[in-house]
Amino acid sequence: MATGVNRRPLRAMAARRAPRGGTSPESSSETANCQMHNHSAKPTLSKKQKAPSFQLSARGRWSTWPAFAAGQVVLRNHKPCHAPEERTPSNEQALVSIPKPHHLEQLESYLRKELQTLNLTKGISQEQKLQPYREIFEFFIDNFKTYKPLLSAIKNEYEATLAHQKETIRALEPLKAMVATVSAECTQQILALQEEEKVEINTLKQEKQHLLKFIDNMKEEKSSLQAQVERLQMSVAEEYTRYLQEHGARRLLLAKLNDMHNEQLNVKQHQVQGVTGEDVVKLTLALKMARQDLTKAQVKLNAMIAEYGDVVPRKDFESLEKKYSDLLQEMKTLRNDFDQLHEEYETLLEIHRETAEERDSFFIQLQEAERSCTPRPNWAKCSEAMPGGAERWGHLAEGKSSDQLVDVLLEEIGTGVLKEMNVFHGWGKGDKVPVYLRYEGEVKNKKPTKKDVVNILKDIWKEKIALDQQTGERCSLPEFFLSYLQKKHGDVAAVEWSYTLYEYMRLCPSNHVMSSFYEILTGKVAEEQYHSQNQLISNLQKELAACDSSSSGSLPSEQFRTALREAFPLKQRDAIQELVDASRFNPDSADDLIDYRSLFKEDEEGNPEPFVAKLRSQYANEKHEYLRELKNSLGDVTEVNADDLKAAFCRIDPEIDDQTLNTYVGLAYQVRREQPDQEVVPVDSVLERLRAGDVRRVGPSPRKESTTDFEGE
Repeated sequence: MATGVNRRPLRAMAARRAPRGGTSPESSSETANCQMHNHSAKPTLSKKQKAPSFQLSARGRWSTWPAFAAGQVVLRNHKPCHAPEERTPSNEQALVSIPKPHHLEQLESYLRKELQTLNLTKGISQEQKLQPYREIFEFFIDNFKTYKPLLSAIKNEYEATLAHQKETIRALEPLKAMVATVSAECTQQILALQEEEKVEINTLKQEKQHLLKFIDNMKEEKSSLQAQVERLQMSVAEEYTRYLQEHGARRLLLAKLNDMHNEQLNVKQHQVQGVTGEDVVKLTLALKMARQDLTKAQVKLNAMIAEYGDVVPRKDFESLEKKYSDLLQEMKTLRNDFDQLHEEYETLLEIHRETAEERDSFFIQLQEAERSCTPRPNWAKCSEAMPGGAERWGHLAEGKSSDQLVDVLLEEIGTGVLKEMNVFHGWGKGDKVPVYLRYEGEVKNKKPTKKDVVNILKDIWKEKIALDQQTGERCSLPEFFLSYLQKKHGDVAAVEWSYTLYEYMRLCPSNHVMSSFYEILTGKVAEEQYHSQNQLISNLQKELAACDSSSSGSLPSEQFRTALREAFPLKQRDAIQELVDASRFNPDSADDLIDYRSLFKEDEEGNPEPFVAKLRSQYANEKHEYLRELKNSLGDVTEVNADDLKAAFCRIDPEIDDQTLNTYVGLAYQVRREQPDQEVVPVDSVLERLRAGDVRRVGPSPRKESTTDFEGE
């Protein structure tokens, strides 16, 4: 435990004030063992304070005054080390009042002054406030020889505990940044969940409205059917009444017919009797029998009329029965549909209630997160510290997200720090160190500008392409990079330029020339991808020049669109429109004319125009989409062989030729033979290797082609 007070004067003063008289060391030791407060005690004082003078008792020792005796009485003849049984009787003891010793008052006074001095200082820490107590405690430890080991052990244990607590506090301080990061992530998750919930809630609301309308329609249809059933019942009742009336009229008609028939028979009988003169007895008997038969027939007829008076014709009955069964079945169907819709409606209400509860919960969490999360940065403040002021910052920050703005700031900070560095530290000469960075010791920083770096990299590309065409094979870029610098600057300066160019390329990812060279130099991207993009741009320039018959350097927008379709037949309409919109970014272009030559220009730092930047971004997006379709075609497998990979390529790109297919498969399996080994490679490794190479679609996508045909029909 460090202290800021010199204790040498205090110890010397304590030595000068050693006990006087005839007291032996053994007596002093006994007194110290019995009462610690009997030892001489002197607080540690600052240099500006005068050391307090202590009074000794008449016997040459520090006066004995127990800490608990303030305002109380103690025994005059008390021997500290005697047992209670050996003490003198209470009637022989005299009670006296012992005041507080002078040295204890000085110690307390010193402690109060130190604490008052610290209280006057603003912003003191607990460590500073603890310092006076440490000094007094150390003084006691130094002077209490008998208890010094125990007191030192106690002090050391407290100091170790305090040190451990400080280390724990320092270890917990990084959690503040973690809490802020977690808070930002939670905010983003809450916002994403809110967006998802908004879409889902809107969908549920629309579905609810649709179901309510459907229920209303079903209710209206039910009311219409109910009215139709009532009309049919009324019609049946009217038919029944009409048939009943016809039945009564028929009975009257039959009675009249019977009477007329009887009258005709009587007339005929009288005529027969008058003409033939038959036997009256025989005729009377026949008439009697006929009347009996008539009576039986009449009774039977009346019984049948009574039994079947309420009966309708079978044809009408069957027709009505069929209609009734159809209506009953339709009503049951409607009832089932209504019950199902009612259940769905209740379910939707329950879902809506749960959604409302979740919405309220998310809203509360959002409010809590808004209160606790950090505010969004004010990016406009960066223009004040950025070289070039607000104009340059506006140019750098245009159209960029917060993440991209962070990259811009890191690039500016990195290049600024790089300009201030004078030397780099060598990476060594190990096998894992790239060949162009193998050096031990310090390397001088050449401190070039971005323009100089871009010009050097372009010259390296120019020299390498010429060498590749001359030799007929493509050499390694890292080796050529080192040989170029050695040839141009010598061995020592080559290492300096190599480290300088490497650091600039690493810290400037927004510059296409630097970033593309860095990715190829470090092996993240194959060199073929760089040449393929340049070939695409060159072919487009030739196509536009071929369409410009007057060689004026400008084309109408429609002719420019046609040239883009001819140069990129596989691009969709949206992609062509994006290129046309990017071409109109040039303020010098007229409304209907596009200056296509200015679209391919670069500034002094190698930054292209928006048209070329959009063309390169489309190349990357199309490649990413192509590999995504390949992964979906492979399915959920984790490993794939060459035959399955070829089949997947053919499914997503039916027009791919054998040479291109073998090239892609060889790139995926890191071989150059036409028939790679039938080994199994993880799908992630295959996609990573294809992503680094020049892989693109050969023919149109089958899915998009079928969609286009359907829209045309």
